[in-house]
Amino acid sequence: MFRNKILLTALLIVLSASSAMAFKPIDLGDGHYLKFFYDAQFGYTGRNTGSGDEGEDSTNEFNFRRNRVGFIGTYNEKLSFYVQTEYIEDKNISPLYVDVSDDDDKNFYLLDAQIRYKVNGNLDVVLGKFKHSLTRENLEGCFNPLTLDRSHFVYAPFKTSRDKGIGVRYEVAEGLLQFRGEIQEGRTGDEGNGSPDPGSNLRYTGRVHLSLLDKERGYGYKGTYFGKKKILTVGGSAQYEADAVYGDTVDKTDKKDYVAYSADIFAEYPTDLGTFTASAAYLEIDFDDAYKGANPDSNSYGLNGERKGQYFKAAYMLPQPVGPGLVQIFGRYDNFEFANLNGFYDNEVDFYAGGINYYLNEDKLKITAQYSQVTFEDERGTDTNMQDFSTFELYLQVRF
Repeated sequence: MFRNKILLTALLIVLSASSAMAFKPIDLGDGHYLKFFYDAQFGYTGRNTGSGDEGEDSTNEFNFRRNRVGFIGTYNEKLSFYVQTEYIEDKNISPLYVDVSDDDDKNFYLLDAQIRYKVNGNLDVVLGKFKHSLTRENLEGCFNPLTLDRSHFVYAPFKTSRDKGIGVRYEVAEGLLQFRGEIQEGRTGDEGNGSPDPGSNLRYTGRVHLSLLDKERGYGYKGTYFGKKKILTVGGSAQYEADAVYGDTVDKTDKKDYVAYSADIFAEYPTDLGTFTASAAYLEIDFDDAYKGANPDSNSYGLNGERKGQYFKAAYMLPQPVGPGLVQIFGRYDNFEFANLNGFYDNEVDFYAGGINYYLNEDKLKITAQYSQVTFEDERGTDTNMQDFSTFELYLQVRF
């Protein structure tokens, strides 16, 4: 097993020997331009459970973590657009479960479709389908996180990462303070699981951050700035949707609101000894104890249901390149308590991970290796999908 991982690492380094090429913008004249891009993360995931007659054998998979094509364009200096598609084949290994029963699912969908209007240097408006602002982790770019990926536990219910609506970002004091507000669809229909929707109510999100050193401006964040900035940003956010679930889906009674809160801090500081990065956040998702109802909506519990917890992550980047690239060592710890997970109430999950990023062209071309362990406070019998497990992941990222 260890030998195979070494061979995989060597193969990815060979594939990464040349720098990633970028598509050049197409100048359409009169201030218009169009730029195409392709972003992908492809690699190996190995878990020590999930396969075999009893589900106790190791599971191995090559797959795309992300596989995206899109384009960006401008109409003028104020009006622009952003479109991004995703193509993903069946993933056997997910954050908490292994499913090797079917390998035929293929999904191609519109991930983002935004019209952006810059009113002035401090005020932006976005319309369409875009990321919500409940957590900093969700706003950190998918292709520039600090660790292999963002937290498995910070996603919002229903529209977990993106939703359709309108958002406003406003900055004051040259980026010292940033305010965001969003009105989006929220829950629509039964979300594919047969649980009825009490109503078609909009979802509201608000966020504010204080950026004390170099400013984090714009709509997104990065998980690391490669030692080019000194960052200390503190943020907080909230999200609300009225009558989001039933406590009793059979009689369609006991309507419950959805409320969520999050607070976060991010710091990065370059020194002569290297660059140090640290980040932490708290998240609470609340359905007013809907999971205790007579026939609770399944959206109110489980992995994306009612829960609370926090994560901590840190990294150290060596001051000088190693060969052609920069080396960054990272670690993270997530701890979340779920209202009901795997059939257990108040089930606590711990996630430990450590690894290495090797950047050949910042986030344009990098290799990441990560080893992680997941432990459940309460495990279910012999079902290996509901027992402690470990995972090794090795991925190559390219951005064109």
